[in-house]
Amino acid sequence: MNPVDRFFEITARQSTLGTEIRGGVVTFIAMAYIIVLNPIILSGSADVSGNTLDFAQVSATTSLAAGVMTILFGLIARLPFALAAGLGINSFLATTVVGTLTWAEAMGLVVINGIIIVLLAVTGLRRMVFDAVPMQLKLAITAGIGLFILFIGLVDAGFIASTGVPSPPVGLGTGGLGSISTVPTLVFVFTLLLTAILVARKVRGGILIGLVVGTVIAVVIEAIWHLGSATENPGGWSLSVPSLSGSPFSLPDLSLVGEFSLNSFSRIGVLAAVMLVFTLVFANFFDAMGTMTGLSREAGLADDRGTFPRLRAALVVEGAGAVVGGATSSSSNTVFIESGAGIEEGARTGLANVVTGVLFLAAMFISPLASVVPTEVAAAALVVVGAMMVSHLRHIDLAEFSVALPVVLTVAVMPFSYSIANGIGVGFIAWVVMRTAAGKAREVSPLLWIVAAGFAVYFARAPLESVIGA
Repeated sequence: MNPVDRFFEITARQSTLGTEIRGGVVTFIAMAYIIVLNPIILSGSADVSGNTLDFAQVSATTSLAAGVMTILFGLIARLPFALAAGLGINSFLATTVVGTLTWAEAMGLVVINGIIIVLLAVTGLRRMVFDAVPMQLKLAITAGIGLFILFIGLVDAGFIASTGVPSPPVGLGTGGLGSISTVPTLVFVFTLLLTAILVARKVRGGILIGLVVGTVIAVVIEAIWHLGSATENPGGWSLSVPSLSGSPFSLPDLSLVGEFSLNSFSRIGVLAAVMLVFTLVFANFFDAMGTMTGLSREAGLADDRGTFPRLRAALVVEGAGAVVGGATSSSSNTVFIESGAGIEEGARTGLANVVTGVLFLAAMFISPLASVVPTEVAAAALVVVGAMMVSHLRHIDLAEFSVALPVVLTVAVMPFSYSIANGIGVGFIAWVVMRTAAGKAREVSPLLWIVAAGFAVYFARAPLESVIGA
């Protein structure tokens, strides 16, 4: 074996150099939308001083942070789990936090949140929580993430949309009207069917082939019909317009690097700032734990207890992603569930992460090319991967209702609430209550009770904040 093979354990994990490179490319393609979506979310809200973040600057730091952290994770944890700005936390910052803070102060809270998570990982407490989770819930988390990925893919493709009314809340097609009526959604359907057929027939590189073919078709369609963006044309592409027009190169503006402040405690008070940090830590902590649990099982790297190689290193580096994300104003960086696309393509080692990370760094200079893959095409890969991950439910014995209810709630709440942390929290609370009620209290770890109580506070934080005046 050559040094690269030995370091990343490529042969030991029954992979090849070509497979790892291909897996890294697929993961990047599945994640590339974050280069566009993250700046849309963060630059769309003014802070308490009326200032907004610049779209191009956020896009550049999003690529920078994702590239650096993904490579570090690959080299240190040596696992194929790519990192980028987490969608839950960036939305929380844009819609809630900056209403009372400046953007610099909000990112300062993200840095503090990351430091706390790193300390929890270094001291071993994060590993203890991980080990306290029963196998049934770990499998449920994997399946729930799969259903979440599948749901994200259907929504991103416009195949399912909000109806805007209480019942039914979602429906088929644009506006949930029950009909597929846009060309981009039809491109998604075609790409999904092609990819699924290739995967079913075990064609090597099936997911990558599907993504490439779907993108080429999308580029041709855009060149002929000029559909444009959905913001300008209701039948257009949702995020990235698959066009090759204009210069493919641009110099990144990294002015936001280091633009964070720890002044939030003096602006809004210690109590209010602590509640915001608590929310960030809980969301970060359990989103990442759930994602890594699901990805490690999908990659075949988890043992009988659900743990995987270099777990502590993985938890520490992932926590550092929050620090880097806050320090670059790109929001907390965490493990991305879209890494499952690369894993299904065969990625098993950190070398795939290095490939993905390098592509993110390159995207700072070739952002027009990086965004050529439309969301509708990438969504097809997510649906395929999600279906594969949901299949892990077959390993759970649901004969006992005290097991079945927490498992089903974990799986259902993730996609329905659009949050991995919410699904884990509801599952934990249901598990400790139901297993205790069934006379199985000795099987419930005391640490799990503590975490369940923490989630109860997390879910009730809004009324608690009003009571304590935070």
